Amino acid sequence: MSEIESARPSTHVVEDGSPDRLAIDTIRTLAMDAVQKANSGHPGTPMALAPIAETLWTKFLRYDPKTPLWPNRDRFVLSCGHASMLIYALLHLGGVIEVDADGRPTGAPAVSLDDIKQFRQLSSKTPGHPEYRFTTGVETTTGPLGAGCGNSVGMAMAERWLAAHFNRDGFPIFDHDVYVFCSDGDLMEGVASEAASIAGHLKLSNLCWVYDANHITIEGETSLAFDEDVAKRFQAYGWNTIHVDDAEDVGAFAAAIERFKATTDKPTLIVVHSVIGIGFPTRAGTHKAHSDAPGEEEIRGAKKSYGWPEDAQFLVPEEAKRHFEQSLAGRSTPLREEWEAMVARYREAHPELARELELMTAGRLPEGWAEALPHFDADEKGMATREASGKVLNAVASKLPWLVGGAADLSPSTKTDIKDAGSFEADNYGGRNLHYGIREHGMGAAANGMALSYIRAYTGTFMVFSDYMRPPIRLAAIMELPTIFVFTHDSIGVGEDGPTHQPIEQLAALRAIPGMDVIRPGDANETAYAWKAALESRHTPTCLIFSRQPMPTLDRSRFASAEGVAKGGYVLNPEVADPAVILIATGSEVGLALKAAEQLSADGTAVRVVSLPSWHRFEKQDQAYRDSVLPPAVRARVAIEQAGEIGWDRYVGHDGKTITMSTFGASAPIAKLQEKFGFTVENVVKVAREVMEKNA
Repeated sequence: MSEIESARPSTHVVEDGSPDRLAIDTIRTLAMDAVQKANSGHPGTPMALAPIAETLWTKFLRYDPKTPLWPNRDRFVLSCGHASMLIYALLHLGGVIEVDADGRPTGAPAVSLDDIKQFRQLSSKTPGHPEYRFTTGVETTTGPLGAGCGNSVGMAMAERWLAAHFNRDGFPIFDHDVYVFCSDGDLMEGVASEAASIAGHLKLSNLCWVYDANHITIEGETSLAFDEDVAKRFQAYGWNTIHVDDAEDVGAFAAAIERFKATTDKPTLIVVHSVIGIGFPTRAGTHKAHSDAPGEEEIRGAKKSYGWPEDAQFLVPEEAKRHFEQSLAGRSTPLREEWEAMVARYREAHPELARELELMTAGRLPEGWAEALPHFDADEKGMATREASGKVLNAVASKLPWLVGGAADLSPSTKTDIKDAGSFEADNYGGRNLHYGIREHGMGAAANGMALSYIRAYTGTFMVFSDYMRPPIRLAAIMELPTIFVFTHDSIGVGEDGPTHQPIEQLAALRAIPGMDVIRPGDANETAYAWKAALESRHTPTCLIFSRQPMPTLDRSRFASAEGVAKGGYVLNPEVADPAVILIATGSEVGLALKAAEQLSADGTAVRVVSLPSWHRFEKQDQAYRDSVLPPAVRARVAIEQAGEIGWDRYVGHDGKTITMSTFGASAPIAKLQEKFGFTVENVVKVAREVMEKNA
């Protein structure tokens, strides 16, 4: 069979009246009933994919419904998240039980029939798009098309790394697969292309994308904008490609899955041709079946075509549920039990690795890991915080084996490589340094997938390119993942590369993401504590913002300890108890603020200098602490940051001023840029005196 032939050794369509057919039609009718009741949603794709979804879950997927967080379970990702009723119906029929925030089973169903009846309603477990942490069994938050595809590559990479690190002879601790259902829309998105290219290069044979080629989007037929041969594109990426000509042909689909499982040197794309909204009298195969409530007449017509009671709503035949649940659990529960027995033997044979496995899957850090954090001696010349970050990363990496990451082709500049740890490649899945190529969006999505699979994942690129990966950064915050995003070259300090490479608005944009911790440390020791804060965060993603240019390493015998980073902001010179003016700064501007304070102090002015590396953390402190750092009575305040002004008003108020960027940068040596844009001691002193005079 050539790579582009159809997988059709024999045609097999599920027989009417069989338990499989009952389960398939239950999925379809639940989807249309839920969408109709909510008066919104996407019924057509769940209806079309019900046969292959039922086949995958009941015949192949290794997923124990009573232990949904089993570490070696297969992952199922619904990248076309608008078809969320598909996964909710699967979780309901499978009898998957709910787990709480600590991973403990509650005994309640992950998705009950009442939950399905509350589809798309406030606080229900069945939101419009699947949400990780919100609904047990949802492996990742999907909805932005292509995101789940990118996450799945990270999940497959994680399985390969975990297997290389933990598996020993006779102990296949990790050997699971990752399945993805994706749509025409997913494969139009650039992130899916980036992710597919990475997966092909890495020969991730544990990854299977099932592409629903129904040729319909909201606007109409995909031929309006999309007519390429997707299979040939994926062949060029280095994927195994298989065609299933009809989603109803579950025999052909099962054969395709078997072929995937027999493939050992490349990922697999199964192209499945389906009819969206199959069964609808007038909407089937059209864009009208894609979204919105179909209406009672269309639903009655579809149910009639299935041989279903036309007036029944939310009908789940006991035989369908029993068959589905028993098929899933009957295959998977023994596999999970065998795995747990193997892990018990593994603890005796490999106790150190077993301890790592226990810590890693629990989201905990090794005892005493923070002792590896380096201390940097005072140095007026100092170093760039990207340099300090590289030293910190390598120090803690020796204590945290599952800290794995890399850069989008920039590790020599971002200093994000782990020395002597090898590169993660198809011939060395145990390497800890990832090479994403120039694929920032794909990198961020894959890193989230790794974070969803126990890896402490980090990425690295220039800060201005955070714009290319903002969607996965946002999704990390929505999912409360501890992904670490390292951004260097953080300001006009980039210099001669000019405005295209000098971030201005990016700090404000990242800080605007709810639940995102953005830390811009002011010297090498603040950098060490920034990494500490990021690694200790279990449910918060962190953006670490580092400089290209060197900055002084502060003499901590003169200034407060850099441990203040943990609180987001702190007073550097606490001996100034009654300041006339407060200078607030982050990053490289902290040193500038201190130099300006020295000059003002020489004239007898009481100046307080505040380092405010993390607004997120500072805002979480109680009012008493925040007032102790920024006394409300002191209205003469100046904020200094080589970035846009947006947001600083909360700290300087109406009576203060900022020295920030109101334009893009320019191409010139850094000293010229600092002079042009006012980041000089003289200008800071001038502005400080102006605000003191204003508030006198």
